[in-house]
Amino acid sequence: MMEDEGEIDRLPIDLLSYIFVFINSFTDLAQASSVCKKWKRGVKQSLARRETLSFAGWKMDDDSTARLVRHAYSLKDLDISRSRWGCQITDKGLYRISLAKCVGNLTSLSLWGMTGISDIGVLQLISKTNALQHLNIGGTFITDVSLFAIAERCPHLKNVVLWSCRHVTESGLLLLVSKCRKLESINVWGTGVPVGCFIGLLTISPSLRIKM
Repeated sequence: MMEDEGEIDRLPIDLLSYIFVFINSFTDLAQASSVCKKWKRGVKQSLARRETLSFAGWKMDDDSTARLVRHAYSLKDLDISRSRWGCQITDKGLYRISLAKCVGNLTSLSLWGMTGISDIGVLQLISKTNALQHLNIGGTFITDVSLFAIAERCPHLKNVVLWSCRHVTESGLLLLVSKCRKLESINVWGTGVPVGCFIGLLTISPSLRIKM
């Protein structure tokens, strides 16, 4: 005689995946995925339903981050900021993330504090985005090369954070504001750009809010 099926095992896969959407711990999701094949499908389906994904505060690496993003088909808001454990994401990770189908639909992206990335990885990721409205790339070592790419690929950008990006210059900022005509605010605190540059930015876009 077969043992009675557990109550949760009677749930249809759609309802099971809906429950998993509310689990924010990637450790718990990994454990749930290893319970059985049905739960593994439920976890994968729950990722496909998520519109927001944040790795802030988690110890992630290139492989695990890219794998999760790849399954998040409906993703619009991606936060891969530096965690409390230290940044584990490199240009290799950004390249793998750029291959995910959801990247073209992202409206919000945070790469805050990711000191392990460079213009190379940023260019690869930004080249696949065309819907971004909010971008936080503060605390990184990007240069004007990244700003030029953002200016060309992100026409819908409304807010950008360049906090402490000490390698960007006046030229990069001027081109960014000139190209991104929907830009509403820009955070340039700690960039070291001369004050005269801000006058030029406001000349291009008088309503621009500059945080410094």
